[in-house]
Amino acid sequence: MDNDLNETYITLDGYVEIDQYRYLYFMIMFTAYILILCINSTIVSLIVIHKTLHEPMYIFIAALLLNSVLLSTSLYPKLLTDVLSKKQIISYSACLFQWFAYYCVAFTENLLLAAMAYDRYVSICKPLRYPTIMRKSKICIFLVLAWLLPACVFALSVGLSVDAKLCKFTFKGIICGSAVIKLHCVMSRLVYFYGFFIIFSLDILPVLFILFTYTRILILSCQSCREVRRKAAQTCLPHLLVLMNLTNFSWSMGFEVIVARLDIDFTKIVRLIMTLQVILYSPLFNPIIYGLKMKEIYKHVKRLFKLPPFLKPKTPSCPHFGVNKL
Repeated sequence: MDNDLNETYITLDGYVEIDQYRYLYFMIMFTAYILILCINSTIVSLIVIHKTLHEPMYIFIAALLLNSVLLSTSLYPKLLTDVLSKKQIISYSACLFQWFAYYCVAFTENLLLAAMAYDRYVSICKPLRYPTIMRKSKICIFLVLAWLLPACVFALSVGLSVDAKLCKFTFKGIICGSAVIKLHCVMSRLVYFYGFFIIFSLDILPVLFILFTYTRILILSCQSCREVRRKAAQTCLPHLLVLMNLTNFSWSMGFEVIVARLDIDFTKIVRLIMTLQVILYSPLFNPIIYGLKMKEIYKHVKRLFKLPPFLKPKTPSCPHFGVNKL
């Protein structure tokens, strides 16, 4: 590139054998993007259309799946363009915007899953108080905070990098992320340590909260009758499966932020695999789990696609202990 181009654009050097596997990359990403849009949109539409699903748990699920659509839409169009281009380049301002959008939407998922864990905790551990605790106003507050808090936190980090002088113009990745600070001639100490604060507040704390709430649910379930344990397992199993995915996702995001601030380098193939599992695994995994494992959602999916019916659950044998809206 000429000098003028170097002042504005950076090269994305994260693809492995891009010339040889260009069309394979495109087909994989295009297929994944279409599946993500279709599957997530279907579940969200079912929740919006059917009033029986207008409960806090399903509202949070719809928000989570909508968030997956936003995450994919902020990344895939650029990725599809890059794999078909001879040169994978992006302007520095667009790179900062992609970093901002990518991290905001990604960490919103953590906060939404934390809100869902709190909802399940109140539903199972405090069923009689559930309607008064989980009011519509509180649900709205949770949703607004889940999307607004990461945006506010990352706005400062990205804002500090806007006027930074660049000494490198090759980014080792396919998506602009925290490692963009390695392009700066001088790394700001504020940006350096602020990244660790972000990981602690938006990654580690939500995961610890989720683990705490499900541990409390597990303890209460073990102390209750068999039907309560079955009911709790039925309603929490999809969330626990998604939690396993969240653990892997959180580790990947935290790993990226930490590596960007330490003098550590990895091969292209390792970086590519780490990125692809974030943008492929979670957006495809979550709607399938909730669509097949949540009984009320599956009931409507079954009617839509003529799928096999669920086994009819037995009548609870301990009516004095209720689990709200399972």
